[in-house]
Amino acid sequence: PYAISSQGALGLMQVMPANAPYHPLEDLLEPEVNIAIGAQYLVSLLEQFEGDVALALASYNAGPTIVKQYGGPPPYSETHRYVDRVLTRYVRLQRSLWESSGASDLLF
Repeated sequence: PYAISSQGALGLMQVMPANAPYHPLEDLLEPEVNIAIGAQYLVSLLEQFEGDVALALASYNAGPTIVKQYGGPPPYSETHRYVDRVLTRYVRLQRSLWESSGASDLLF
């Protein structure tokens, strides 16, 4: 929870202080605050990119200005790895939830 990236992103959600200007830096390292701010920022990116999860994730990693400049995810290997990693985990989680609900049994 107390991680600080080389770019200055803080905490579990790696929140950039500029994305939380009304919070003192020490608050950004508190897990509850950090997760709430990170989640709120991700929701705003999803709204900004009309529900496109890949663009919202690329924006979370590289910044929305860069994503808009490139008209999509920028050609940064770090951003591509980040989006792939998060989407893979998201799909696995969704599949697990779907299978545990019993809905998958209805198809076979």
